[in-house]
Amino acid sequence: MTDLSFSQMQGESGPSRRQLEHERRLRRKRRRRRTRIVLAVCLVLFAGAAFAVYGFVKPLVDDMNKPTDYAGPGTGEAQVQILQGDSGRAIGQRLEKAGVVLTAEAFVDAAKENPDAGSIQPGTYQLKKEMKASEALNLLLDPASRISITVQLREGLRLNQIFEIIQRDTGFTKEQLDAAVKDPSVKLPKEANGNAEGYLFPATYTFDSDVTPVQLVAAMVARYEQAVKKVGIPPAQSREILTKASVIQAEGRNPDDMAKISTVIDNRLAKGMKLQMDSTVNYGTGKTGITTTPADRAKDTPYNTYLYPGLPAGPINSPGENALNAAINPEPGPWLFFVTVNPDTGETKFASTEAEHQANVKEFQQWLQQNG
Repeated sequence: MTDLSFSQMQGESGPSRRQLEHERRLRRKRRRRRTRIVLAVCLVLFAGAAFAVYGFVKPLVDDMNKPTDYAGPGTGEAQVQILQGDSGRAIGQRLEKAGVVLTAEAFVDAAKENPDAGSIQPGTYQLKKEMKASEALNLLLDPASRISITVQLREGLRLNQIFEIIQRDTGFTKEQLDAAVKDPSVKLPKEANGNAEGYLFPATYTFDSDVTPVQLVAAMVARYEQAVKKVGIPPAQSREILTKASVIQAEGRNPDDMAKISTVIDNRLAKGMKLQMDSTVNYGTGKTGITTTPADRAKDTPYNTYLYPGLPAGPINSPGENALNAAINPEPGPWLFFVTVNPDTGETKFASTEAEHQANVKEFQQWLQQNG
């Protein structure tokens, strides 16, 4: 056998230099391709992460840079009612809702910088839309911006409740209102004996911003006098009718029942029966609600119609026109009893005998058990 050289062996059984070089080039291309792929993947991942961070951070940055206050004096008109006891933030929220200031926070900040901010008075103010918060505050502190004061009194409120509403809506004090009632210009009827209970008629009143306590109370008493004349109550019976109407107002949830309640009162008085009205007992004890306790009914007050015959000593609230009408126009009928069997709906049942009444009372007691 003839010996072969290394080169001859390569030529016969191994790859040539050219082949080896070609394979090396292919491997380098594959490595470069993998590197590019890895880099591309990394770039995609980095871009996604950057986009996510941008999406999270941008709203925060935008919110930080977002304006919280208008720059100008405002345009157009806006009316805002400020209530007694409103905090600076509550006022700011009212202004923001009305479009006066951009944010409540801007008004709160302006109020912190103004030592007079705490002296804003209740009332309705004439302002502008899109105002700088500090300028809106200045208008609220200017009495000339108050365009009116509205006081709304619903039927059946007691005098102390009426005073609370007036204090809330006007800023007047109880002492001012007590003094106003005694002022001769109010013209409280003589039969009231200085007690305004029942004589401040329930209605919605609008006053100029400079109204005085005396003018306000006088307007409510004058409105009562108008109602008395409209209904046709004889002056000589006005105190008795007002007292009766106040009981009807307290006991009657629905206007349709009031004339029947008036009849029950008349029928019981005609028979010498005590009225036994829980509403009068509660007035005498200073309580509210639809029921009384044995202790309440035993308490000696001139308003306790379980203890004393006849009508209570005087009005127990301010009745509305429906109750005044019912007081002088009872619906003919034999009823001696009534009970509101469903206080939620005001459903009231009337009876002419004790047995019928007790059946109705049981129905009311069942409602109490079911509704606590």
